[in-house]
Amino acid sequence: MRFIFTRRAYILLALGIVPLSLSWKIPELRTAVFAFDALLIAAAVADFVLSRKLPDEFSIRREFSARFAIGDAVKVRLIVQNLASRSFYIKVKDEYPADMVLADGREAEFAVPPQSDVEFFYHLTPPKRGSYEFGRTAVRYLSRLGLVWCQAELGSPQIVKVYPNMRRAREMELKALGARSFLAIQRRAVRRGEGREFESMRDYVRGDELRHISWTATARRSKLTTRQYQIERDQTVMIAIDAGRLMTGRINDETKFDTAVHASLALMSACNRAGDNCGLVVFGRRVRRFVPPKRGLEHIDSVLESLYDLEPDLIEPSYARGFQYIASNLKKRAFVVILTDVVDKDSSKDLIHSLRLLRPRHLPLVATLGDRDLSAAVSQVPGDIKDVFTQSAAEEIIHQRETALRMVETLGGLALDVTSRTLAPRLLESYLRVKERGLL
Repeated sequence: MRFIFTRRAYILLALGIVPLSLSWKIPELRTAVFAFDALLIAAAVADFVLSRKLPDEFSIRREFSARFAIGDAVKVRLIVQNLASRSFYIKVKDEYPADMVLADGREAEFAVPPQSDVEFFYHLTPPKRGSYEFGRTAVRYLSRLGLVWCQAELGSPQIVKVYPNMRRAREMELKALGARSFLAIQRRAVRRGEGREFESMRDYVRGDELRHISWTATARRSKLTTRQYQIERDQTVMIAIDAGRLMTGRINDETKFDTAVHASLALMSACNRAGDNCGLVVFGRRVRRFVPPKRGLEHIDSVLESLYDLEPDLIEPSYARGFQYIASNLKKRAFVVILTDVVDKDSSKDLIHSLRLLRPRHLPLVATLGDRDLSAAVSQVPGDIKDVFTQSAAEEIIHQRETALRMVETLGGLALDVTSRTLAPRLLESYLRVKERGLL
């Protein structure tokens, strides 16, 4: 039987036991006590039988205050609805995903009056992306006579998705750009005439470049007129994220892959504000996700949807397959941002050789996400022979990475060697520099 005796039942049982202390003088009391206890237990069982089923008008549903994202607390609301004709005194305990971090209690005890709703809430913080399942809500409710707690499970299991943190990505974007917002860059480029997209005509001002003078407009107006340009819009940016073995490495509390994902979202947000189309491709041994270049909030939502359950594999990536896929699906010249990591000659050679698939149609930028511990190991004075070997290995890895990046530049691409903290700022600066100089 799924019931538990209440405090009232235990008190009544205890009161029935007290007369047993006098039963040695009055044997009849012993019989009376046993009869009382038997009646009490029978009453409790009958109370349970009468109360064992909650009415259909009593229900519980679960709601969330926001979409789940890595590191953000979400309020989970349990709404208890009682449309029956009598009140219920209940205890609720929600079954939440064990991997999520609970900020406060998930259990509550309260009365639910008839024809009313009562809300209870608690907060959960997801530590990583993926799918999580909420179970049913366990309920204990007081029986009609108050002798037992009846148990039931209400609601239904619920699957939720935990997405990359878009708020964090936008904060990274704003923090990285600061005064160098796209509007500021655009104004500066217009003033310096470094954009290539025609914006308007204006009177000539001393210092304007002669090549910007519109002689037809000057002849028509009989006054020197110059063309004013702005940074091009509606250009294409493609972000390629390596989902191979080296991206499984952890820096602080997250993998390099997650760091690359949030930096990509920051760049995508900047592209959206600048009026450019931005796409995404994630590749390992094969292309695992592809989102064609577009812009707008719906497009960013589709990118989040494609990334929520994606994890890197413990195998080497195929740069050739990834870059060939990009070259086949992008006919328009694009700024291709490649987020990866290289530590040996083989992976460097594969990367450099495969870059030829993107050149000269596209402009690639290779950003290698280094390990902060390597720089720390090189900068410290070795204390023993073990530290000497560790430092030597770190220097070799750093040298190979620098060599690979120099080869990228010789092929006409751009290269960055960054840490998890500097990845997003350096990517955004490079994007704005490309826009400002009209490299596309």
